Amino acid sequence: MQYINDVSINEAVIHVLDNNSDEVIFDDIGLVLNDETYEYILKHVKKCLKDEELKYAVFNSERNIVKELSQEYLSGKTGLIPVSKELASQLFIIMKSKGNIPSCDVIVVSISTEYGPMLAILKMDYVKNYTHSIDVVEDKVGINIIPQFIGLPSSGQRIQKCAFIKPIQEDNKFDLMVIDKQPKKEDEDYGSNYFIGNYLGCTVINNERDLTKTFVKAAEKWTQNNLKDNADEAEKVRSSIKKKLKQDDVINVEQFSQEIFNGNEQVSQDFSQFVKEQGVEEKLEVDKQWVETKLTRIRLKIDKDIDIYINEEAYNDSSRFEIARNGDGTINLVIKHVRNYIEK
Repeated sequence: MQYINDVSINEAVIHVLDNNSDEVIFDDIGLVLNDETYEYILKHVKKCLKDEELKYAVFNSERNIVKELSQEYLSGKTGLIPVSKELASQLFIIMKSKGNIPSCDVIVVSISTEYGPMLAILKMDYVKNYTHSIDVVEDKVGINIIPQFIGLPSSGQRIQKCAFIKPIQEDNKFDLMVIDKQPKKEDEDYGSNYFIGNYLGCTVINNERDLTKTFVKAAEKWTQNNLKDNADEAEKVRSSIKKKLKQDDVINVEQFSQEIFNGNEQVSQDFSQFVKEQGVEEKLEVDKQWVETKLTRIRLKIDKDIDIYINEEAYNDSSRFEIARNGDGTINLVIKHVRNYIEK
């Protein structure tokens, strides 16, 4: 996964896409990037770039307005304001045609990164805020709470849909990175794929982080299904997986399966087949940065009524935490030499 850590904003434009209006309200000047506005946009950009739902995508082969407009800007052929107006207009047309896409502001941002320039499109869905109203009636002051429906997401909230578009080059592994989170209750009018399919005109592709996550989830699901009453064996499988992820840059699924199940062909084949059915390829390129983050903290859910949170260092320190095998498929998890604890 291409993790972007060095980001700066060059310029930005905001447009209002209100479903109750017949047309977009355009910004003709561009955002004034004072310290507060700059920091607000930068926090959202960084939060999106670190979001685990950020995906790689490639533009589809057919003619695509977003693709053409973004490349015109990134190649220096036109300015941000005219390009952003066309990008906003295209999204507004789709919003009006679909019928139930939330109103929003769209912020189009030119950013510089350690991997080169990008054009970011942030769909800022409105959030419900509250304010007060003050009325004077017969010399008496009345104060009420009233809702507002045009608030922008705070810098601590997550954006549901956005895109980061790169200059298109022959050696690109991907053309853009996208987030397209779906609402929990999705209906046909809303459309499950309007942002990626209709607007961006792109196709999501797998990256190293996605495949590594899929492998870990598939292995854990297999372990829960097949070793739910054998904590001893389950712990061996989980420890082997963690060790492999930490040590190896590439994992051969079949070879790994043979290793952890000591040549038990039936179990080994069942494991590798199950993992592949979840979308993991024969050879998995491990996303080392995601692994480092994922394994920093371990959560153990024990017999449905005990939770333990433990960091990796303590988990592997036998003077503080020990797994004792009882020989009957059960294990004892021993927390040792406790000097202090608090109750929450």
